[in-house]
Amino acid sequence: MAEDSGYRERPSRFGGAVVWERTMVATGAPMPVLPDGCMDLIWREGRLVVAGPDTAAYTPALPVGSRVAGIRFYPGTAPALLGVPAHELRDRRVDLADLWPAARVREFTERVDAAADRRAALEALAVECAAGLAPPDPVLREVVRALAAGGSVAATARAIGLDVRVLHRRSLAAFGYGPKTLARILRLQRALAAARTGTSFAETAALTGFADQAHLSREVRELAGMPLGALLGRAA
Repeated sequence: MAEDSGYRERPSRFGGAVVWERTMVATGAPMPVLPDGCMDLIWREGRLVVAGPDTAAYTPALPVGSRVAGIRFYPGTAPALLGVPAHELRDRRVDLADLWPAARVREFTERVDAAADRRAALEALAVECAAGLAPPDPVLREVVRALAAGGSVAATARAIGLDVRVLHRRSLAAFGYGPKTLARILRLQRALAAARTGTSFAETAALTGFADQAHLSREVRELAGMPLGALLGRAA
């Protein structure tokens, strides 16, 4: 398994986003990128690519020495910036030039290419492009907050005053999938965060809303494509 030891990230000044960069420094297959409810704008050595919301693990094909930088947007915030409903990009990697005018993308790409800090350059582009847009919908953030805390879809819909069908429709446009799928993905992220602290897998399952450890294991295999132990590099 490859080491992504060239990976760094930091919080962004763009509304809850994270900016990151990675240089592949070892041979072998890289660790998969797991579903997290987010979308990314990625610079790949002269290209700007949008990574849509994933429903399963994605393993990038990155040769040793490849350099990649990106801004990972908070769930639900990228579609307004990009002008594309999230479900149209679900499980896809799309050139930004397929979404925006080629001349504009070419200018942006050249700016990131020339930047000493490509994370900062992507962050600046996001801030610039968001100027004049309406603020992020607070209802969408409340949906993420409630589901991330383990709330049910029905309870979340009641709390924010939306019919479940309306919530589903808005979730497709904002997150790329319905609230049930988003809840599964956010629960997976809660479990990974707990397990990374050294919590046993059985206790992790109990703390993060799984029926038992077997349920946790099935969900990790389905969403991450590998056992939890392999993903974290430790035994149960």
